Amino acid sequence: MEMFSINELGFFSIFLIFIFAILLVDLGVFSKNGHKVGFTEASIWSVIWIALSIAFYFFLIHFGYLVHGIDSIDEIQYRIAEFKHPIDISGLNFNEALIVYEKNLALEYLTGYLIEKSLSVDNIFVIILIFYAFGVEEKYYKRVLLWGILGAVFMRFIFIFTGAALVRRFDWILFIFGGILIITGIKLFLDRNKKDRIDPSKHPVVRFASRYFNVHKHFVGHKFFVKIDGKRYVTPLFLVLLVIEFSDVIFAVDSIPAIFAVSKDPYIIFFSNIFAILGLRALFFLLANVLNRFYYLKIGLSVLLTFIGVKMLVHEPLKEIGFQTIHSLYIILGILAISIIISILFPPRKIIEKS
Repeated sequence: MEMFSINELGFFSIFLIFIFAILLVDLGVFSKNGHKVGFTEASIWSVIWIALSIAFYFFLIHFGYLVHGIDSIDEIQYRIAEFKHPIDISGLNFNEALIVYEKNLALEYLTGYLIEKSLSVDNIFVIILIFYAFGVEEKYYKRVLLWGILGAVFMRFIFIFTGAALVRRFDWILFIFGGILIITGIKLFLDRNKKDRIDPSKHPVVRFASRYFNVHKHFVGHKFFVKIDGKRYVTPLFLVLLVIEFSDVIFAVDSIPAIFAVSKDPYIIFFSNIFAILGLRALFFLLANVLNRFYYLKIGLSVLLTFIGVKMLVHEPLKEIGFQTIHSLYIILGILAISIIISILFPPRKIIEKS
């Protein structure tokens, strides 16, 4: 197999350049005016992002060695030990070992992507509540989500690589992550019928901003800042952005530890996170009006989080009995499929009456 060498920093830089190039087009940085995103536009971009995500899966199957610049079987063995990949390459030559390694790398990415994508649906509920609570016009959703997602990319980078460094140094942190996920899963199940509400005036982010910034009382088009009589103010739209960023930090506390259950490689975790959240804007506009019909999805997500938490607590025993990444993928797909199918086939009476 002919290979060319590229270090981690080089590959990561190329990946970021590619992603931000696509992101500029998707989020409409070059468009002059804000507009309400329709179903067709949202559908097209959802398909594009999903297609890119799947394409990256196949890229890893064939070119996964580029992520860490692997060029020897010793390097493969080192990475397996470093990131605790659940594979064995004993007795294999370099080409055979590389195929096994790249296939597992791709599976870890795909499983992590699926977890993040699934959990991001719950985040969409929160974003909808924020927009409604602050009375944001639909034509400004796109601009707020643009900067919100860019901020999320930056924060995920910090969270993931910091978390990976801690996990590599302190293995017991995984048990804390597992416990957090189990508690979150149980809480999500218990609160599944709870009506979430957001009071803008009482939100801690709004209170913080009001204390340290001059806040304008009214929206000023799509502007985040406005200058009046030589004095700079932040607009309510900027407060909305801050609240969304804050909610994503809270959301990341659940989603990022969840992906550590399927991979300890920070690059794979970052790739799966980025592809999932970059498609969040399109997914938001696509699902905003139909999410309430997936009534049992929250129950599915609660089971999903609990399963992942338990898996983190009993990782070693599962590894000893041959539990692999592909098995996690099957279980996650099964949980999501069952919750969606049951929502469609057996909707609650109140959902039918609203239809």
